[in-house]
Amino acid sequence: MDVSRFVRVAVNIPVLNGEFDYSVPDSLDGKVLPGCLVEVPFNNRALQGVVTRFVDIPEVADPKPVTALVDPIPVVTSQQLELAVWMADETLTPICQCIDLMLPPGLASQADTLYENISNDENLRGLDQTETRIMQQLINRGSLRLHQLERAIPHVSLQGSLRKLQAAGRITSRSVLMPPRVRPKFVRTAALACSHETLEQAKKNLSIFPAVQVRRQRALEYLADEPLPVEVTWVYAASGCNMDDLIVLQELDLIVLNETEVWRDPLKKVVPLDQPAPELTIDQQNAWQSILPVLKKANCGEEIRPILLRGVTSSGKTELYLRAVEETLLCGRQAIILVPEISLTPLAVQRFLSRFPGQVGLIHSKLTPGERYDTWRRARAGVLPVIIGPRSALFAPLKNIGLIVVDECHDDSYYQDDFPPVYSALRVAQKMMRLNQSALILGSATPDVTQLYNARQGNWDYLELKNRVSFTQTWPAEETNSTITVDPLSDSASSLSQSKPISQFDSFEAIDAGLPPVEIVDMREELKAGSRSMFSRLLQTSIQKVLDSNEQAIIFLNRRGTSTFIFCYDCGHTIRCPRCEIPLTLHTSDNTLFCHHCGYKRNLPRQCPNCTSERIRHFGTGTERVENELKLQFPSARVLRWDAETTKERDSHEIILGHFTAHHADILVGTQMVAKGHDFPLVTLVGILLAETGLNMPDYRSPERTFQLITQVAGRAGRREKGGRVILQTYQPEHYAIKSAAEYDLDSFYDFEIAQRQRLHYPPFTRLARIIFQNLDEESCRIQAEKTREAVINRIMEHDLTATSASGALPCFFAREGGYYRYQIIIRSPDPVRVLRGIPLKNARIQIDPVDLL
Repeated sequence: MDVSRFVRVAVNIPVLNGEFDYSVPDSLDGKVLPGCLVEVPFNNRALQGVVTRFVDIPEVADPKPVTALVDPIPVVTSQQLELAVWMADETLTPICQCIDLMLPPGLASQADTLYENISNDENLRGLDQTETRIMQQLINRGSLRLHQLERAIPHVSLQGSLRKLQAAGRITSRSVLMPPRVRPKFVRTAALACSHETLEQAKKNLSIFPAVQVRRQRALEYLADEPLPVEVTWVYAASGCNMDDLIVLQELDLIVLNETEVWRDPLKKVVPLDQPAPELTIDQQNAWQSILPVLKKANCGEEIRPILLRGVTSSGKTELYLRAVEETLLCGRQAIILVPEISLTPLAVQRFLSRFPGQVGLIHSKLTPGERYDTWRRARAGVLPVIIGPRSALFAPLKNIGLIVVDECHDDSYYQDDFPPVYSALRVAQKMMRLNQSALILGSATPDVTQLYNARQGNWDYLELKNRVSFTQTWPAEETNSTITVDPLSDSASSLSQSKPISQFDSFEAIDAGLPPVEIVDMREELKAGSRSMFSRLLQTSIQKVLDSNEQAIIFLNRRGTSTFIFCYDCGHTIRCPRCEIPLTLHTSDNTLFCHHCGYKRNLPRQCPNCTSERIRHFGTGTERVENELKLQFPSARVLRWDAETTKERDSHEIILGHFTAHHADILVGTQMVAKGHDFPLVTLVGILLAETGLNMPDYRSPERTFQLITQVAGRAGRREKGGRVILQTYQPEHYAIKSAAEYDLDSFYDFEIAQRQRLHYPPFTRLARIIFQNLDEESCRIQAEKTREAVINRIMEHDLTATSASGALPCFFAREGGYYRYQIIIRSPDPVRVLRGIPLKNARIQIDPVDLL
């Protein structure tokens, strides 16, 4: 047999780490290529997998043949295959899980087991509780897949009971492979199929019933004015006809009915910003003169370094991204723009659509599977050369990537640790840069310490935008209440689209608006002065001035809920989550206690569960309480809240953004969502409550996160010539992170922090690996962690890895979560993957370069 007739396939079994060899049958010869999604036999069942490469000599003597080709076009590019191999090695994850990142949800299918009741005996005596529940499901509902049974009988292991029922001859099972859950969308269309002369004659006798005659005539008249096929729903709306009428007209050879594929486009309602390209400031020009040669070198295949673009908030980084994309497209290449949060994509999409109409695609997890599938297909076909979205957009199937932009590159959301593979989007972007010979721009007002270290060491190119850029506003005084801009990405927000876009007000004369001054309020002094309000006296008067001036304010607190813990005055009992053992948060909107780790929810008790006392009190502050207090103190103010509780529904980010930017609210209360790169022209005040909230967490990056959050949220104020101010309330005004943030002094913060990192041997002077163990039994969890630590220590000693160390097997800071006890081991090493490779880590979660150690 020809050597090209063998392929290696990454089979879609998440728990299986490996690839397997198959032969290509004559019917698929020349059709199966690397990157193709195929169906293959595996242990007497059908599975899907992706062909990774051709092989000359298979590893087995008589490989089984590929069964079917799921998609005739490769579903991953050659560069993506290389990337998947690298990610599998870098994250110690099966390659199939890395490839799965590159496919739209619903395209690839995993095998399932179908169970069928074959016993005529409906007497369930003698069966245990789980077996009885399984049989009841199969009797009542018919044949069911394992996945369906697990959903119907949750929180119970079914495998043992299913085996017993099979052995007893009550049920049978077989492997099934479900078809893809996503497919192209087709709509029924109608078009005129006769001449106008024939039409006029036929219109006279379409039905013996007058009403039917009239609506069929209207349908023909409507189609006569349409040069192209029209969706039948439009014909229904225009004429009042129905499908039966259209079928009759087709039988009379007057029209033709057909099916046409339509794209599900999540951007079809987006209105691009009506903004011309502004003139670059001197800072921007200097940065652009450094970026342009790098882009040209990348397009010529020359080796280049990543660019770290540090620019203060509102310094015009996005305009440089736009110009870099334009240069990339002119060279016939493609671009990926990453933003840290879904909430940032609407404005980014509007800006890029205004510059590159019809060329922009959007990818994120809140889209429907159909929308993601169609965007993925259009990107694969080269129709969408610009892809925007959070970290998942990095895996769009673009074949000729010339530019990758990572905006707000310091943000922790670029690290995926919710499910395997656990990876850093920044490290993946750097690998993609090398594989695709593309340029990489990392932009941030507050790059993290490791990123700054790479720049200062000369590993990355380093550019700065030190001055803020704004635009002079020229709207008349009587239009002060007018809307500034909207992000109409949803039906709910589209009602605001009559408002004037920002470009109709602004003259686009660039000015240096300057960063708003930050005033630190020591809340200890407020207490001494007798003030018990969560808002300092200075903040209260400042909010009132903003309201009197018809401007806007942002109040930032990085805690959700009303109260952060519930406490009994008599016995000291704190009501905690039974699965996580952390204090529950009160939400007064529905008077419930909520765990923000596992989702546990319960009603607020009237009595203490420990001593039955009724003296239960609420302590702490969250965004919900801040919202309520603002409404009490400023009853005329329109208050919006933006946190995880108010953004559960689809398009909720866009709706809140649209309302606030349109000045339908005066005060926006929010968590770190409001600190991202939003532009609110009328915001002249930012109030920061409990600025030290994250400082006391036992994590080496806590000061860095505090500095970044304060700096970022402060940057939301004063982005027009009206200026602004920031009032920072804290009980720790002397802390270096707070003092540096109040002065926007990243350099002094970096100098202090880098010395601390070097002394304590933290990144960037080493790399970290975190191994997390979870078990319902604490003792079993501890034993597994200790055994693994012994294996790591032995590996270090055997290979004389003097630069590597391992911590003890200790409980995590959040020692219990979702009912599972959690232990961890922290490894410091120049190459932690090398240390862990080959060590059994079953049921353990591995984080390479984790963003926190909590």
